[in-house]
Amino acid sequence: MIELALYRKYRPSSFADMLGQEHIASVLQSSIDSGKISHSYLFVGSRGTGKTSAARIFARGIGVSENDIYEIDAASNRGVDDVRELRDGVRVLPFDSKYKVYILDEVHMFTKDSWNTLLKTLEEPPNHVIFIMATTELNKVPDTIISRCQIFTFKKPSDLILKNMLIDVAKKEGYTLDNGSAELIAILGDGSFRDALGALQKVLNFATGKKVTREDVEKITGAPKTTLVNEFLSAIANKNIEEGILSVRKAGEENLDMKLFTKLIIQKFRMAVILRYAPKLEKEMSGDLSPEDLEFLKELVKTDKEGMLRSGQLSVILEAYQNIDRAFVDSLPLEMAIIKILG
Repeated sequence: MIELALYRKYRPSSFADMLGQEHIASVLQSSIDSGKISHSYLFVGSRGTGKTSAARIFARGIGVSENDIYEIDAASNRGVDDVRELRDGVRVLPFDSKYKVYILDEVHMFTKDSWNTLLKTLEEPPNHVIFIMATTELNKVPDTIISRCQIFTFKKPSDLILKNMLIDVAKKEGYTLDNGSAELIAILGDGSFRDALGALQKVLNFATGKKVTREDVEKITGAPKTTLVNEFLSAIANKNIEEGILSVRKAGEENLDMKLFTKLIIQKFRMAVILRYAPKLEKEMSGDLSPEDLEFLKELVKTDKEGMLRSGQLSVILEAYQNIDRAFVDSLPLEMAIIKILG
């Protein structure tokens, strides 16, 4: 059993560790090297993309000790009294550093009065204070605040970046992930390092051996089985509406996340389209698919005489994916998609 949370254990400790955020790491490092430090930064990006980790790395990079780094969760300290207390603390000189750094996480949770109180401090900050604010919802941050900050937008890591990171972390923990299992955990992470490592920890804690397979991940996390995804794709290739709808119903009966199920279908459908139009890329794709999946797709493309596995059909499923959150019945967009493709 892994005791320490993996996302804490493997949190980036330097700019070089910030996978997928090289565009931000290089600018912040350049700022440190040149000594051109701003008094207010705004880090924007979805959850688990490394915003607060980058803030800590930056603070250490400019020589700020742990005694002079203050992390405040705006979600639980959002009131005007909390911000007034922060404003009063800002006036106090650092303990043993040139700067005091305030890392304000989830700042979009501040109330209107809290923003107004903070604004006065941002307009005329003491020379020894640096604010690094982080948010997942830039639209909720007032323009008056945004205009006074240097803004950095953190990108979601690609599934490939997450996959390679998961394989590396598992190896350090004494486990082996095959490509299929790492790929599925990466998809479960949904563009978040923290969520991907959380899913990996769950898998490693309950895996029966040191070699983890995709089947292990499916069983432990409840992710859609490969067979259901393959059945859906086969239904399209064979122009069998009943088979396609049945695979969707099976996913629903197993209480699977329909959005994740659709995402797995899209991912494999995309691979099939690439195999059809660019078969020379098979070698490059072998690193993203298990040998069994690759053989399945090759055979499916070969037997798809009427060319059902094409980009036009893929776009219909992409549209269904985007509609799932708004659907009264979450399986309906996918059912309608296969009817639209084959009807």
